[in-house]
Amino acid sequence: MRHHIPLKEQVRSLCAELGDDDGQDPHPRARRRSRRGSDRRAGPEVRAIERKAFQLCRQVAVTLDEVLAECGDDVLQGLHVVNVVPFPDSSRLLATVMPVDGPPGAAITPADVLKHLEHASGHLRSEVAAAVTRKRAPSLLYRLAEPELTTIEP
Repeated sequence: MRHHIPLKEQVRSLCAELGDDDGQDPHPRARRRSRRGSDRRAGPEVRAIERKAFQLCRQVAVTLDEVLAECGDDVLQGLHVVNVVPFPDSSRLLATVMPVDGPPGAAITPADVLKHLEHASGHLRSEVAAAVTRKRAPSLLYRLAEPELTTIEP
């Protein structure tokens, strides 16, 4: 699409005072401002990136959940992946895990669980790399979530 740029004589006849932006197309400035705004007004490129990041996080969560269930470590077998989010972008992902059978036993502390996860991080990352199609596998960070206590009323 070709934009018509008016001549200075035409602009002078239309306005009393000339400004720096007279005779320029106002649309590119409006598009730049809207991309800085909220996500609803973001362009389709931003929404596509967010959608792809969400897809990646979902694939990683499913893969990690399966790998942890099949792992030979008893501590890691008792974990369930609650969610995975970009941290701060898709090159690093924060996986929140929670013990399946409630809080871990007295012998296993949350610090021990995180040490087991750190020890197995290379294996977990290689499994994630095999499951997702990306040029570089994202690095994984882990966080242990506290299980919610539910009370059953009679």
